[in-house]
This record gives sequence, structure tokens and C-alpha cells, in this order.
Amino acid sequence: MENLDTIKLLQECDAGTKMAVASIDEILEKVTDTQMKHLLSESKAHHEKIDYEIHLLLAKQKGQEKEPNSIAKGMSWIKTNMKMSMDNSDATVADLITDGCNMGVKSLYKYLNQYKAADQKAQDICIQLASIEEKLGKDLRKYL
Repeated sequence: MENLDTIKLLQECDAGTKMAVASIDEILEKVTDTQMKHLLSESKAHHEKIDYEIHLLLAKQKGQEKEPNSIAKGMSWIKTNMKMSMDNSDATVADLITDGCNMGVKSLYKYLNQYKAADQKAQDICIQLASIEEKLGKDLRKYL
């Protein structure tokens, strides 16, 4: 049985995980600290795992996947490349990823509040995704 709020919430989570993976992929090769590289790789794996779960839930709801907003993705790319061209350091990477995590958490809770009728599994996965974002942002603080 499909639930529109469930589908919408899962779609926003799907777009968020894709944005996170793309952002990590874009910057991972620029990281020099091995521990930081491990943190980012681990977070990427968590995002990919949760995205797989989102796809399964969307399929059950007969919902389509959602790509990240192309304007947001483009702006992220521009910001990343401009900042990295001025200061190609791990601190800059940490700053960029931390900003992304903060925006992700804010968006996820906005969607969680917006789609109140979403089923519990969708709400749980949204909270789990926000938790992954919060953890990465916190773990990267020591590199700022």
C-alpha cells in the first residue's frame, strides 16, 4: 500500500544519500590524512548501505528514485573547487564536508516534519541518515 508522505520522505532521503556520496567521492582523493580518509570512506559506505535500503522501501511503495537537485549539486561543485583551489588542505575538506553534513541534517529534519504521515520505517531511516551525517560532522571537527 502506497503512502505519499512515505514516498516523498524516502525520495528526499534518497537524494540526500546520493548528494553525500557524490560529495565524498569528489573530495576523497584530495585528502592526505589517512584517518580522515578512512572516516570519509566509512561514511560513504554507510550512505551507500542506507541508500540501498531506501531503494528497497521505495520499490515496496511503488515510488521512484530521486536525484539530487541539479542546482544544489552544481553549487556544491563550484564551492568545493573554489575553496580547494585557494587552500588544498585537509582542514578545507573538513570545512566543506562539515557544512554539507549540517545542511543535510537540517534538510532531513525539515522533511521529517513536513511528511508527518510517513510510515515508521521511513521515519526511522531518515533519523538514521541524519545520525550518520551528525556523526561525520562531529568526527571531522578535529580537522577544522
